[in-house]
Amino acid sequence: MAAGIRGIRRPRPAGPGMAATPRPPLVRELLLVTALFLVYKFGRLFANGHETRAFHNADRVWDFERAVHLPGEGTIQQLLLHGEGLVRAANTYYAAVHFPATLAFLAWLYWRRPAHYVWSRRVLALLTAAALALHLLLPLAPPRMLAESGLIDTARIYGPSVYGATPEADSMANQFAAMPSLHFGWALMLAIGLIAATSSRWRVLWLLHPLLTLLVIVGTANHYWFDALAAAVLLALALLAVPAPGRAAGPSPLAPLTPVTAGALR
Repeated sequence: MAAGIRGIRRPRPAGPGMAATPRPPLVRELLLVTALFLVYKFGRLFANGHETRAFHNADRVWDFERAVHLPGEGTIQQLLLHGEGLVRAANTYYAAVHFPATLAFLAWLYWRRPAHYVWSRRVLALLTAAALALHLLLPLAPPRMLAESGLIDTARIYGPSVYGATPEADSMANQFAAMPSLHFGWALMLAIGLIAATSSRWRVLWLLHPLLTLLVIVGTANHYWFDALAAAVLLALALLAVPAPGRAAGPSPLAPLTPVTAGALR
């Protein structure tokens, strides 16, 4: 079957002599993903209670971004504040898309591309573990809490919000775990995973998801630019550590964008 990009063939069902990657047992995978989520969730809670360090680190990140002339986060927030509907949509995207999109991504891969599912799950687990370690080592107050930033908490003012009114009142989340941004890291892996697992000529459009996520997390003042950069670096390291499907070494998350044999995408 012809592919959308020269040199790439669409994945074919396994035939005689072509062993397909078996799906891992569903119950085991559900338990594993749930356990990983709970470990991450409660691990973040253990990192709570470092308010002084979190604000000190926030001052340092803010000053560093200005020193290297990164654009101010306020530029993106002002774009959102042009209309109440727009800022509410951004808050809703931040609150409602992160987990469902990642779960849908894993579920689709599990059913349609088992090899890519195992690869993506391992990469996400490694990325999340590294992020948790950084949250414990480097508590960071988000820009919405930093008076120096001049930014507002759009979720608290316009809604919806996933956090309590204050860190002390919020017993279900660690608001000082801004770096790295797993909203961005997971969104970027979702795009890379779908680009790798599909062969449509339009598959690069999946990169719009992490781009939109980046604008949302910055514009709502939940993250600094540097939080997204840190997530991207950790994801790159995880991708280097976990071999991509069909490649014994030298993994490349964008391998399907280059000429490959038909078997590489099965």
